[in-house]
Amino acid sequence: MYVLVVYDVAVKRLDKIRKLLKKQLNWVQNSVFEGELTAAGLEAMKKAITRLIDKDEDSVLIYKIKDEKWIDKSVIGLEKSDTGNFL
Repeated sequence: MYVLVVYDVAVKRLDKIRKLLKKQLNWVQNSVFEGELTAAGLEAMKKAITRLIDKDEDSVLIYKIKDEKWIDKSVIGLEKSDTGNFL
């Protein structure tokens, strides 16, 4: 499945969250990642995020999209990460 992850975490946890997400997804903007994950990969990522964040201070939103073909993405300005040729 295709996922979009958006987060707002305290500065002291920012690098840990970014490093975790970079292992599995494409970094497309500050605090935004997207890419393909298996159901098991998504669950593992959720558990890892839960261990890293403070639920009273941080927020992580995960959007699941069943198929990337249903996404109509428009970029205005600089596209920070081209995901079109990602293998």
